[in-house]
Amino acid sequence: MKPSPNDPERFAGEQLRVRYDSRLPVVLDDVSLVIPEGKITVLVGPNGSGKSTLLNTLARQLRAEAGTVIIDGRELHMMSARELALTLGVLFQEHAVPGDLSVEELVHHGRYPHSGFLQSPDASDHEAVEKALRLANVTELRHRPVGKLSGGQRQLAWVAMALAQETPYLFLDEPTTFLDLAHQFDLMDLVRRLNRELGKTILMVLHDLNLAARYGDHLVALKDGKIAAQGSPAEMLTAEILREVFEVNARIVSEDGGKTLYCVPEGRAGK
Repeated sequence: MKPSPNDPERFAGEQLRVRYDSRLPVVLDDVSLVIPEGKITVLVGPNGSGKSTLLNTLARQLRAEAGTVIIDGRELHMMSARELALTLGVLFQEHAVPGDLSVEELVHHGRYPHSGFLQSPDASDHEAVEKALRLANVTELRHRPVGKLSGGQRQLAWVAMALAQETPYLFLDEPTTFLDLAHQFDLMDLVRRLNRELGKTILMVLHDLNLAARYGDHLVALKDGKIAAQGSPAEMLTAEILREVFEVNARIVSEDGGKTLYCVPEGRAGK
């Protein structure tokens, strides 16, 4: 999906080239990507393919040495930090555990773009926090220290903080890492509700192809710093693409009349 310069309602990267240091090799090379509005887009690919680098570049955590990121018709680097925080919520793969901070206090941090650090929370802030706690199903944990939570509970608390920002866009970098199967489904079900019920446009990085196919509307496969393929789960979950991108032989299983697809890896391609 190639970006259109005349389409103001979009989030897109155009011809991005990214490296972590000028002395190091390029990580992303001439990558252009449009994030479909109102959909769940999932970045997939082997380790080192550039998935998290692309997400971090689109979130302005990394600066591209070439190319442009456009959000709602504006160049990302022209936005103030507050404008960006009111537009985009990001849940990174790793977060520093904030000591004895309670879940409720953590979630209130998501309101700072709206109220500032020095202002006392008003009624709208409290309402947004209550809504975020409820959506993430952590209301009963509100007084618990974040550092005392299980991995799954802690991840949901961070999601609640991102929800309190009330942004139209939400990015998640490998949100299911270190979660057991039950908490993976809890988190992914929440992501789908945020998209379907609140209309959030979501971009995430996932390693699990079956989770990506189950929950994603649009999959983007990266390999060696370039986009190798993109499309719907049905278009992407094919033996050919899995062989080309992931270098594995896999069997594709279809259930529910083709509504549910999942892959069964059968070994490394060429062996």
